[in-house]
Parts: sequence; C-alpha cells; structure tokens
Amino acid sequence: MNFKHLHYFWVAAHAGGIARAGEQLHISPQTLSGQIKLLEEALDKKLFRKNGRTLELTDVGRVTLGYADEIFSLGSELENAARRESESGAQTRFRVGIADSVPKAIAYRLLEPALGTAMSLRMICHEGKLHALLAQLAVHRLDLIIADAPIPADVNIKAFNHRLGRSSLGCFGASTLMQRNKQSFPKLLGQVPVLLPGTDSAVRRKLDHWLALHTIAPHIVGEFDDGAMTMAFGREGRGVLFAPTVLEGQLQAEHKLTMVGQINTIVEEFFAISIERRISHPAVAMIMDAARSELFNA
Repeated sequence: MNFKHLHYFWVAAHAGGIARAGEQLHISPQTLSGQIKLLEEALDKKLFRKNGRTLELTDVGRVTLGYADEIFSLGSELENAARRESESGAQTRFRVGIADSVPKAIAYRLLEPALGTAMSLRMICHEGKLHALLAQLAVHRLDLIIADAPIPADVNIKAFNHRLGRSSLGCFGASTLMQRNKQSFPKLLGQVPVLLPGTDSAVRRKLDHWLALHTIAPHIVGEFDDGAMTMAFGREGRGVLFAPTVLEGQLQAEHKLTMVGQINTIVEEFFAISIERRISHPAVAMIMDAARSELFNA
C-alpha cells in the first residue's frame, strides 16, 4: 500500500470533498482523484460513492478511514516525540485550547503544574468553543484541549478523552447580597438575583433540568459565556452564581464569595483531550497527575 495515497484519501474524507481537499493539499482535484483511485485499486474496493453532487464514504471507506486516523495519529505522536528530543535544551511550545465553558480558576489550576516541568516551556493558550478547538486539534495546531465535556458524538476526529476529575456544583454569593436575604437554599433562587452560565455550557443544561425538576423559577439577571465575567458580577453582589465546589476555598479567599448551597446531583466533569492515546508529552502528564492528586483528589 502507498501511504501517500492513503494520506490523500484521509484528507479528502475529513475535508468532505475532493475540491476542498485539493485546496488543502495544493494539488488539482484531478490529480487527487487519480491518487485515491490508485488506493482503491490496491484495496480492490470503492472508498467513495456519489450521492447527488457530493461524495460519501462507502462501508469500506469508513473502515479505511478508521485505520487511517489511527495510522496518522501515531505518526503525529512519533513526530512530536522526535521534535521534543531534538529540541531538548531549547524552549518547547505547548499549545493548549481551553473550552470557554471551563471556569478560569479551574483552567489555571489544571495548567499551572505544566510550568513546573523540567523542560523549558512556552505555553500558548487559546480559548473558544469546543467544536472549533477540536478542529484545530485534528490538524495538530493544538497539543491539548481542556474541556468540561468529552468529545461530542457528532465530531469525527481521532482523539482521546482523558478524565481529569469531577466536582459537584455549588451556589456562591457575596456576603453583602446574602445579608439582605435570609431564605434557605434553594428557595432563595427565586428571591435573589441569579447569574447563570451560557446556554452552550454542559453545566447549564444540567442546571436547567435541576431547576425544572424542583419547580424553581430563578430570578435570572444575567447569563454569561465568560466565567470571569460571571465572577466579576458575583463578587460585586449582583447575583449568586454557580461554580464547582472544589473551588470553594479559592472563591472565598480571592473573591469573598461564600457557598450558600450545594447540588450533589449535578456533577461537572473535566477532561484533557489529545491526539495521543498514551500520554507521552511531559507537560500533559504533569497536568493529569496534578489534577488527579491535588485538585480533584481522584
């Protein structure tokens, strides 16, 4: 088998078509089609079939794509390992994507241990929606993603979830706000201003279900995709907010926020997502070890 032909097929399958793949590979669609045809001849099977004006994978094509994902994922791991070896003594770039639904305090405490590795590291962080970050990971523009959800089922990339830990959900409020209301939790949610995470976050969906289950109509005054913005409003007494209970000490010390209630039935999970199935990057290994032994006590 010619692995160059396999690579062309792999790019075309992920790009969703010959024309788009040709642009990415900087070759003509005719040349690309010819290379894929040679692979089909070598396998004696059709990998694509026409569906109107588009191409779709055959059953054999889907199987072939799975193997190709594995092959090129391992190849990327080899390149990364060789690059780290050749750059020993030089500063290594560590590119991290952070899902915008992950609390900033959690992201910091997960990533900070990586700077404690013996290697000279330059950490480059990008924040965004999980789907967009996964697209960057798929083309090896990121080494790792920190997320509050595993890879979605509708995302077709070869990557691996590494569970970092979990935490129940707490409700926190500034003392100035809570002194004006003596209701107990969760009744107070109908009386005091409430700050909620954005509708795209995994915890928001769980929280909406919990509120409906308990027939609670919260007095919502703000919804934020940015957790830091939520924290700023909460610190000033503009509303109670929700955050992982593992942050209770930090929120009290840094923001003067007191936990006024806890929802044990809502659990936030945090994941490191990488192309590597077996973690070899020392910075990623440090993050996972610290998360499990210190932050989440797993």
